[in-house]
Amino acid sequence: MAVQQAAGADPYFPEHGDPRYRVHRYELALDYRPGPNRLSGTARINAIAGRAPLTEFVLNLADYKIGRVRVEGRQPHYTHRGGRLRLRPAKPVRAGAPFTVEVHWSGNPEPVNSPWGGLGWEELEDGALVASQPIGAPSWYPCNDRPADKASYQLSITTPSAYAVVAGGRLLTRTTKASTTTWVYEQSAPTSSYLVGLVIGKYQTVLLGDPGPGGVPQHGHIPAHLLGDFSRDFARQPQMMEVFQELFGPYPFDEYAVVVTEEELDVPVEAQGLSLFGANHVDGARGSERLVAHELAHQWFGNSVSIADWRHIWLNEGFAKYAEWLWSERSGGRTAEQLASAAHRLLSSLPQDLRLSDPGRKSMFDDRLYERGGLVLHAVRCALGDIAFFRMLRGWGHLHRGGTVTTAAFTAHVARFATEPVDELLQAWIHGTTLPPLPGAEGRAAG
Repeated sequence: MAVQQAAGADPYFPEHGDPRYRVHRYELALDYRPGPNRLSGTARINAIAGRAPLTEFVLNLADYKIGRVRVEGRQPHYTHRGGRLRLRPAKPVRAGAPFTVEVHWSGNPEPVNSPWGGLGWEELEDGALVASQPIGAPSWYPCNDRPADKASYQLSITTPSAYAVVAGGRLLTRTTKASTTTWVYEQSAPTSSYLVGLVIGKYQTVLLGDPGPGGVPQHGHIPAHLLGDFSRDFARQPQMMEVFQELFGPYPFDEYAVVVTEEELDVPVEAQGLSLFGANHVDGARGSERLVAHELAHQWFGNSVSIADWRHIWLNEGFAKYAEWLWSERSGGRTAEQLASAAHRLLSSLPQDLRLSDPGRKSMFDDRLYERGGLVLHAVRCALGDIAFFRMLRGWGHLHRGGTVTTAAFTAHVARFATEPVDELLQAWIHGTTLPPLPGAEGRAAG
């Protein structure tokens, strides 16, 4: 298996992730008791050393009690401070060689601190959820916490039997013994650490639509009293899936699940093969349908096609924002052109000091990044014409499925589909700060 080494630490979160190795697979066995909020876990991590021998390496893990630790079956020297588990193997790992790590940990999980508040594991009134973007994954398991280090996952979660466990991926088994049930999920597609989703609670499960032969199974997990409103709010999601597969290419995972919690959430949260909504996103009137589209689109853009580091987050959020506009256009709402015009008017009234290609850590979730990112896609669509534009979009998802991308990779990809130079257009929209003029619709049907 080839090892793709990133240039170095993530410029926004240098304490997260270690570019000296990459993980191939995580096997996590967790036991969680909601009452005392008690988590104990074992991780078996299969990894591959980079271009230099590994005399030491780092996993990110929050402040838990550490039990057994092994590297290649032998006890390493280790320290655990500031969310970093630094391991020095008994014998250095050869360059390019596979190796295994085993970590046992236990404690009371809580979110990790960030500029946006607590991230990761969140105890609910009756259960728990994980919302890790961008650096919350170490709140509940040891990981190489960088978006470019994508791995397969197996999650085994044991909880009291009154609780359901929902994770991204395929449910392999559910086994009840005495008063507890163990749920085992497999996520075989390459997954970034922050995109490993998990929800524990009391939910009813419904099938959304009939996937038919070769279709994508879509399930909802909802508190019983929200079932009526949910069935109306998410009724068009199967149609949305069909439209996005037409526009973006085949859905990149085995299935798709949505969970609605009892609690309110500021914004929905995407995970691999899973999206998480708050009770406030269910009103029985499709009031949050654009967010349903946004989170579904992330399965292609952000999850399957992932960013090499957090400077490129517009490639996640701008694409998902434009997917909102495309869904509106295809479902009888306002056209993408009308929504782009509204976004442009909004941005023209706001400070123009944000650079999409490197927004800085403080601005990586700024609303302006989402709107301007959507406008980039619209500007490219106007420049290429619809035929070439959607061919470009499908090609982007196909070429980079399961991989990682950068802004430079996107601009090079767009240029391959253009009949006229697009360098100045992309330079102004992506690397400049001043808002360019709203692109016109001329040539849209060309290409």
